[in-house]
Amino acid sequence: RWLYGKQICLFYAFCGVLFGICSLSTLTLLSTVCCLKVCFPAYACAWTYGAIFACSPLAHWGEYGAEPYGTACCIDWRSTNVNAVAMSYTVVLFLFCFILPCGVIVTSYSLILVTVKESRKAVEQH
Repeated sequence: RWLYGKQICLFYAFCGVLFGICSLSTLTLLSTVCCLKVCFPAYACAWTYGAIFACSPLAHWGEYGAEPYGTACCIDWRSTNVNAVAMSYTVVLFLFCFILPCGVIVTSYSLILVTVKESRKAVEQH
């Protein structure tokens, strides 16, 4: 069971969400920067993005709580079953902190692969 009280539980869950989203956002930004450098050389906020979503449950859009086994704290996924506000947070979190970053990463690296293949063909022709 969780031994450290509600406040530490909130802090623990907040840090887990903040660092997790920041990590994915950093990977997303790195893939975007790589894509821009490789694919569009003529033409850089992860912490702000992560902080917005990590602070949202502290502002009562979504909730933090103990995980099902009670050994750690995270987003209270069960609250989405009874609370429409918590459900909206979970849906937005899924879209903007999973689907969008994964889509940007896949698109960025796909464009890099296409550009590298085209560059290789151009070098082979010369």
